[in-house]
Amino acid sequence: MRQDHLISAAQLSRDDVEAVLDRAADIDADPGAWRQRRAGSVLGLCFFEPSTRTRMSFDTAMKRLGGRTVDMGPVDSTSVKKGESLADTVRVVEGYADAIVLRHPLEGAAKMAAEFVDVPVINAGDGAGQHPTQTLLDLYTIRENAGLDDLTIGVMGDLKYGRTVHSLAEMLTNFESRQHFVSPESLRLPRSVRYDLHASGAQVREHTELAEILPELDVLYVTRIQRERFPDENEYRKVAGQYQIGPDDLADAKDSLTVMHPLPRVDEIAPEVDETPHAKYFEQAHNAVPVRMALLDMLLEGDRDE
Repeated sequence: MRQDHLISAAQLSRDDVEAVLDRAADIDADPGAWRQRRAGSVLGLCFFEPSTRTRMSFDTAMKRLGGRTVDMGPVDSTSVKKGESLADTVRVVEGYADAIVLRHPLEGAAKMAAEFVDVPVINAGDGAGQHPTQTLLDLYTIRENAGLDDLTIGVMGDLKYGRTVHSLAEMLTNFESRQHFVSPESLRLPRSVRYDLHASGAQVREHTELAEILPELDVLYVTRIQRERFPDENEYRKVAGQYQIGPDDLADAKDSLTVMHPLPRVDEIAPEVDETPHAKYFEQAHNAVPVRMALLDMLLEGDRDE
């Protein structure tokens, strides 16, 4: 993979994706062999929105490669509160770090930031836009449990504001898959995402009920209804809690069904599902470390052959 930045899932070909996943598998198999791989490198963490898994896994990934991290910290304690622009912030951080991980509430923020710096920028979520590194660890989890070709995948929940969904749908077009999207009418995939999927020749169908397609699914990817993205609290209340699954709801599923969730969950997957063989969402979260280790290692290679 020869990329300066990772902003969108659309940047990555099938070969790019498989290169990252293959390296992640090598790391997973022998993590100790990678402990000094990026000794001396520094990763800048710039999170303008709350994060647990993404922030901590990038921090862990860099440290397990032998590098270090510098963290911007809470926005309220930074110069952003004084009116500093995003462009100025990343230009300052560029002087401290060899790569920057950026999460921001505005769609397109990572793309804009990448125009102002020469170090790699990794999009860790830009509003309701994209979250490509989440998709890489999602695909790693899918590959480990079900393979990546000839799959029927259902995605359920907030498809309008869910950036993990947008990236996953885009990256799945590199593989032989049938994509089913389940949501309330008000939270359907954005028109632009649907257009891109159809233009790529993807097999896509939309539904309002999970039951009609559940027996066909190899993978069920569940997302929460994202309250923080709704411009109107009343609109959120209309759909909150509509799409929930418990063990009984999976009675008609294949024994091999893989249930995933990017987390955090609220009430869309009952805790009882955790005890079933379908539940892979904590494994999915743990896979973030080897996958992000692989990605950081490859981006920091630059043009050097190693």
